[in-house]
Amino acid sequence: MGQREVWRLMSRFNAFKRTNTILHHLRMSKHTDAAEDVLLEKKGCAGVITLNRPKFLNALTLNMIRQIYSQLKKWEQDPETFLIIIKGAGGKAFCAGGDIRVISEAEKAKQNIAPVFFREEYMLNNAVGSCQKPYVALIHGITMGGGVGLSVHGQFRVATEKCLFAMPETAIGLFPDVGGGYFLPRLQGKLGYFLALTGFRLKGRDVYRAGIATHFVDSEKLAMLEEDLLALKSPSKENIASVLENYHTESKIDRDKSFMLEEHMDKINSCFSANTVEEIIENLKQDGSSFALEQLKVINKMSPTSLKITLRQLMEGSSKTLQEVLTMEYRLSQACMRGHDFHEGVRAGKWQMGTYHFGEMGFVSICC
Repeated sequence: MGQREVWRLMSRFNAFKRTNTILHHLRMSKHTDAAEDVLLEKKGCAGVITLNRPKFLNALTLNMIRQIYSQLKKWEQDPETFLIIIKGAGGKAFCAGGDIRVISEAEKAKQNIAPVFFREEYMLNNAVGSCQKPYVALIHGITMGGGVGLSVHGQFRVATEKCLFAMPETAIGLFPDVGGGYFLPRLQGKLGYFLALTGFRLKGRDVYRAGIATHFVDSEKLAMLEEDLLALKSPSKENIASVLENYHTESKIDRDKSFMLEEHMDKINSCFSANTVEEIIENLKQDGSSFALEQLKVINKMSPTSLKITLRQLMEGSSKTLQEVLTMEYRLSQACMRGHDFHEGVRAGKWQMGTYHFGEMGFVSICC
């Protein structure tokens, strides 16, 4: 073989290598895009988690769950990390949940995604609840399902006037999971039972008044609050609480308004104190008020199976630890995957019932 032929072959080989290098970078670029669904940054004294899928209301993916869990555990052991802040990008949502359409379609295609997704999400919920570092969730915008699981078990939950909270899983054949069986029955009176069975939405300061948020801050001051938290030097839990309390005290939005459900709490406590769904329905009928009849109308649209599962879930969860509740909910979630209501609820777009309408975005997003 002559020298010219050798050079020609080497040139082709180098061109082949360059092509492979370009393809590799393209593949890595796609992977990086997926990785950027969540931003994990060390800023000052804090580890900052930013849910970064604003076009999808920051809905959770399995990849996001895994990244958050791994980094949370690292920051928990890092002596230079004194607090953890979690927030959502885009301004419309903290996190609307997880994309359950993907799970439903995978289950129907005999792909075993659901056990992995639910198990790892619940592990993350438990990690938030047991985190050894102060954990501050800025729940600005839509906070539903899986987004609730990422926030409500943390030490500090900061709501704004644009926060919209709900656990509407009974509408699609599921139940208020991600630890709903733990925190909902611990709310005042039977409020948690009411929220779980009806999917009722709480807004703004009412999220704080219900006991779901620990603080309320005007949205225009949220960036300043974050800056003040990041500027702290080796802060204690008390230092962090003091900053949050200062902003909470200064907030004036809806300060003089009473809790939106205050006038209905007696009805909620009496009607939702029953041990069966049938008794709750009968209580609402017997009450006969416009409020009671409206809730009856809502409940009648929900999955009957989900209603029964949810009531039992909350009754059992009221005396269990968070970890015990999450173990129970994992088993319940897998039973729901084997049932009919969940997949039919997703297929029929039951998430769109009432004002829970995200159909125009082309996906169904809730708590998985």
